[in-house]
Amino acid sequence: MVTKPAATKQRSAAEQRAATAKQRGRPRSFDRAQALDQAVWTFWERGYEATSVADLTRAMGIGPPSLYAAFGDKRTLFEEVLAEYLEKYGSFGTRALEEEPTAKAALGRVLREAAAEFTAPDRPHGCLVIHAATNCTTPEVEETLRERRTSNIAAFESRIRADIAAGRLPADTDAAVLSRYVAAVFQGMSQQARDGATREELERVAELSMAAWPPEGK
Repeated sequence: MVTKPAATKQRSAAEQRAATAKQRGRPRSFDRAQALDQAVWTFWERGYEATSVADLTRAMGIGPPSLYAAFGDKRTLFEEVLAEYLEKYGSFGTRALEEEPTAKAALGRVLREAAAEFTAPDRPHGCLVIHAATNCTTPEVEETLRERRTSNIAAFESRIRADIAAGRLPADTDAAVLSRYVAAVFQGMSQQARDGATREELERVAELSMAAWPPEGK
């Protein structure tokens, strides 16, 4: 009986398994979700342009090869960071718009909750979407952040127009200007929080800003 062909087959199978394992690469030796959280923190604290790959790898506890393998380059990582931030920390505005019965109640709640979120002691202050745009010179990132801010204004305006149509706001209310006014207060509160404003101070800003709201009807 000739046994060499069987041995050859065994060696071939072993070689094939080794080649497959090599193609797949070694398992990651870090917690991807935890590393992503650290990336969120880093971009939130420093902004997009001021954050280097070295800053990210140091905060995430991984080397550049692991970062590129798991997340892609800095820009693709930031896209994932932005989605993570909006889901975990930036969804309070959407909830307010969905849950409150009127535009005034919804946008007043957005500003009041922003005062709390922007000054929370366990995280960087302000809004990542706003701060990351500071001195940003990467066109794709700049456009992504602009679109996000613009979509917020559009959502504000939609709620205001709905109240005008329902007679809850005067027919001559300028929905476009009013929505931009709220957005300007929101963005200013983010910067004030980064400059050291307290939650109580920003809550007073929120209440004062709502004093300019048109009188509500029925």
